[in-house]
Amino acid sequence: MTSPRELPRRELQPWEAQAREAQSLEPQSREAQRGELRRWELLRALGAMADSPVAARAVAAPLGLDPVGDDEHTEAFVLNCPPYAAVYLGPDGALGGEGADRAAGFWRALGLTPPAEPDHLTALLALYASLGEAAAGTGRPATARALTRARLSLFREHLWPWLPGYLDAVTDLGLPVLAAWAGLTRRAVAAETAGQPAWPDLPLALRAAPALAPDGALAPDWGLVPDGALTPRAASAETEPGLDLRGLVDLLTTPVRSGIILTRRRLAAGAGEAGLGHRIGERRYALRAMLDQDPQATLAWTAAEAARWQARHRRRAAGDEVAAWWAERAARTIDLLQLPHQLRYTREPRAGGPGQRWGADVPGQTGSRGSRADPL
Repeated sequence: MTSPRELPRRELQPWEAQAREAQSLEPQSREAQRGELRRWELLRALGAMADSPVAARAVAAPLGLDPVGDDEHTEAFVLNCPPYAAVYLGPDGALGGEGADRAAGFWRALGLTPPAEPDHLTALLALYASLGEAAAGTGRPATARALTRARLSLFREHLWPWLPGYLDAVTDLGLPVLAAWAGLTRRAVAAETAGQPAWPDLPLALRAAPALAPDGALAPDWGLVPDGALTPRAASAETEPGLDLRGLVDLLTTPVRSGIILTRRRLAAGAGEAGLGHRIGERRYALRAMLDQDPQATLAWTAAEAARWQARHRRRAAGDEVAAWWAERAARTIDLLQLPHQLRYTREPRAGGPGQRWGADVPGQTGSRGSRADPL
């Protein structure tokens, strides 16, 4: 079986040109077989784009794409959109943890040793392609059926639940070569849904996703001063339970909880749209800095951002319960952020001095949960 980071095993021609050439030269039955081979090579090459700048340049021309520079590749796949399923499906919105463990378990279920990064897009698409190739190449119908079931399970549980939204986030970065890659990948992955049997359940990562807020609490604990600015009231033992500031920041930066993907670049743009200063650093730090400057403007911008994501998910929701699930998550986030459902916060003393009100994390430190670093 192909190793998870292996590049296409022979040089590929641009996909569309190769298909036109084969259609004009091959009999129909052989063309179908060749089409299957090109299908798996295409998916493997698309995954390789997310691996490293060197791998991306090796497959760019065969995919009909311009070469991608090191800076662009780092901007997309390191700083803004790490291509790991755990970041988008895991309950912490971080690298590793439960999200990566689920992917590793799938590898083990196939009798394979999981790679170091079992949930990386390159590894997942390479495995998916290898299962397709193995099913096509075996002479045993029962084996072919088992391999096909495994491939479909991989798609349902570990690819389709996060890839459409992830590719939207990559497109948002405004990097032309990688926006073109995202479009090509979106079409190729969407084509894999054609002819698939109905899914009996939502993917496990969505069924097991944590609640939007503790105990569903949306109780307001924000006071409004006459000019309309939000003034947080002091928390106390008598305060009705709700989501504090740290919980709100964690929620908004965890896609499977909020239904949205907030990248570093999008937060920088959001600060400008809200008329706020942007603090360079990991996402939780940047978002907390926005809330520190102007809670009302920040909540309004994040509600609008959630509405933008909800509209995206809804456009895909017809006949797709996964997209409908993401749209519902984004809708609940909108409700949470809009008045009168404002959120309380707890004052967090810091050693840095009385002027630092909310104990924001400093760049480079671990995320606010204290156990895992924010990958973005």
